[in-house]
Amino acid sequence: MAETERENICESTLEGLDAAARKGKHGGWPPVITDDMLHTVLRRRAGGETVEQVQPDLIIPTGKRKGHNPSLSSIYRALAEHEKRTVYPEAVEQAHADFAALQRVGSIPAQVAGSISA
Repeated sequence: MAETERENICESTLEGLDAAARKGKHGGWPPVITDDMLHTVLRRRAGGETVEQVQPDLIIPTGKRKGHNPSLSSIYRALAEHEKRTVYPEAVEQAHADFAALQRVGSIPAQVAGSISA
């Protein structure tokens, strides 16, 4: 009985995540480093400044830490993500296209697709 209840809960949760993803809602915290902040860091690094020198001038605009400076690790993480997107844009686009094609064909169950996109 407990196992059946657990399966029902898992199924309902995955259906809810899938429905939210179809509406464009994705869970998680909002990003600390906004696009404006990232562009500021990139511009100032191109001018010869280090991340440690730029960090005190950045202010988090929303969320729990609104008004504080982002951590160095958050800045470095955003820079690494930006680097991945700029170095391999065709690979990212191809992966998205392949995933969408598999989802249309039905090779990927909707429950899995919803959990991956969330």
